[in-house]
Amino acid sequence: MHAYAGRIALVGDRSPHVRSHARVPGLLDRLRDRDQLDLDVYWVPTEEVGESLKGFDGIWLLPGSPYQSEAGAITAVRIARENGIPFLGTCAGLQHAMLEFARNVCGAAGVQHGESNPDADDLLIVPLQCSLDGHEGTINVVPGTRAAELLGVERSMERYHCSYGLDASRLDLLRQHGMVFSGYDDAGDPRIAELPSHPFYLATLFQPELAGDGSRPHALVEAFARAAASKA
Repeated sequence: MHAYAGRIALVGDRSPHVRSHARVPGLLDRLRDRDQLDLDVYWVPTEEVGESLKGFDGIWLLPGSPYQSEAGAITAVRIARENGIPFLGTCAGLQHAMLEFARNVCGAAGVQHGESNPDADDLLIVPLQCSLDGHEGTINVVPGTRAAELLGVERSMERYHCSYGLDASRLDLLRQHGMVFSGYDDAGDPRIAELPSHPFYLATLFQPELAGDGSRPHALVEAFARAAASKA
């Protein structure tokens, strides 16, 4: 590969027990082969996240919480957000992206994740009323958003492996500072978040990397990879 290959950081604590960790590298390989996207992919454990992440062209915060280092995961999101680096967060990636935004942009420095700090007074991420671990669910996409443009549909069926989501009472705090929720489930709970002011910032509670049999990359995965290749 030439010196200008798009460098993607897969941030997460790689495990054979996390399905997305096995699936994602193959999806990026297929995009490289099928669409001639010049990509170099690197795994970055959460405990090793540092300012060197600024040198990457794309940052994907993968599922697999609780992370070895919550601080590392949140630092990865901050670096992507502040430096205009294409960012994708899936499942726990969305949860920690919202923690980062609430703490560093909205001034809610004390918000916590209910999985890692269940007894905290100020929870932004709370247990879902019904666990979505291993389930599929319908997403209603908001017209005019980046998610709508990329998905090309108003309703989409997506696969989950999670038991935590956003506290619905805190959404306005995030919205007031520029976060857009561009996809909701049938109950009206947010499932996609994006920052229109950012070159490419998209987070989903579902796991697009688990769509289908893994032979055809999901539209959101493809769009992220293209954004990273374009940045390079």
